[in-house]
Amino acid sequence: MENEVVAKGKRAKKASYETNVKSTSEKNKALESIAHQLLTDMDIILSENNKDIISGKENGLDDATLDRILLNETRIKAMSDAIIQLIQLEDPVGEVLEEIMKENGLRIIKKRVPLGVIGMIYEARPNVTVDAATLSLKTGNSVLLRGSSSAKYSNIALVASIHRALEAVSYPTDAVLLIEDTSRETAKALFTLNDYLDVLIPRGGKKLIDLVVRESTVPVLETGAGNCHIYLDVAANIEMAKSIVKNAKTQRLSVCNTAESLLIHQDFFNIYGKDFLHFLHHELGIKVYGDKHVCEILDSAIPAEDEHYAEEFLDLTLSIKVVEDVFEAIHHINHYGTNHSEAIITDNIQNANIFLNSVDSAAVYHNASTRFTDGFEFGYGAEIGISTQKLHARGPMGLPALTSTKYFIHGNGQIRQ
Repeated sequence: MENEVVAKGKRAKKASYETNVKSTSEKNKALESIAHQLLTDMDIILSENNKDIISGKENGLDDATLDRILLNETRIKAMSDAIIQLIQLEDPVGEVLEEIMKENGLRIIKKRVPLGVIGMIYEARPNVTVDAATLSLKTGNSVLLRGSSSAKYSNIALVASIHRALEAVSYPTDAVLLIEDTSRETAKALFTLNDYLDVLIPRGGKKLIDLVVRESTVPVLETGAGNCHIYLDVAANIEMAKSIVKNAKTQRLSVCNTAESLLIHQDFFNIYGKDFLHFLHHELGIKVYGDKHVCEILDSAIPAEDEHYAEEFLDLTLSIKVVEDVFEAIHHINHYGTNHSEAIITDNIQNANIFLNSVDSAAVYHNASTRFTDGFEFGYGAEIGISTQKLHARGPMGLPALTSTKYFIHGNGQIRQ
């Protein structure tokens, strides 16, 4: 007897042959149906979500994790609104990327096409269920979802609502399938489902992402953890530095584009260090892991080890290091960073350009907060995640990242000599 992963993988693959030829209007009609169905099913979804919240509290989940799991009327309405916005976005499928007319009369056209079957493995956030499903549908793909046990009831309820919506418009319901068994065995089975998955996308913490990258034989679109840095250069404006660091660190603690590490030029530190550390710790309430220079000024600072410079804290904690120049800052980031988002605060355009060109990350900022690394903020609309790798897609992954390319060659009897 087939296990759930293989059985649903087969169904998703079969559905992908139907979805990849759907017109934009058919896909948008399905999305509109989902947006309305989520609101219709709100009471059911909230009831099932409450089971996850109760279970999470019993299992000792922290408040940040519980908040990521929590659904309420406002959040479900936001999901519905996001789908309506997704409908307004241009459909990338069928876009002509290149056209070549050969001397022998062959006409070669390169177009965007759906990837096929997208595998999605993710933790906690039930909103990812809706995001992944709707983005996949918009791009003519089918999707096989595998959420975590902490949001099991919520995910089942959301997919059931999506199925009702798809049935109402005669769209293949197998285009969105959820693996309800959340055991480790199903995750491992998903990693090697090469016969049915075209790509696997992990969304979650560093441990999950590293596990998928290490063990998957299916091609992985890596959405990395975010150990994001801000470097205060010698020519940084103190008030701008305070504003950007406050926003990047405290606006939302549990997301991947939050700043986790602060590097400070030694001359800037000599002038403003005491004031800046007071601002971070006493005004913003930030816990500090620092080097010897930081610990000498801030009594509450904890001596930083290598592990602290590499950590994604996801709370009110920063690692801080004083550096000699922009080159030491770049070296530190490239060594400890996760290739996500980094910023330099400076009025020196030469140092800014050195930093932007040399830091090996998906998004690099000059005098702006790392919190902008986001599909909506970049003008792409909804996103499937932030890619920290370099092949196929990098940075915020909007609809085009869920497509591949295909060559269409038209002739009139040509043969190769």
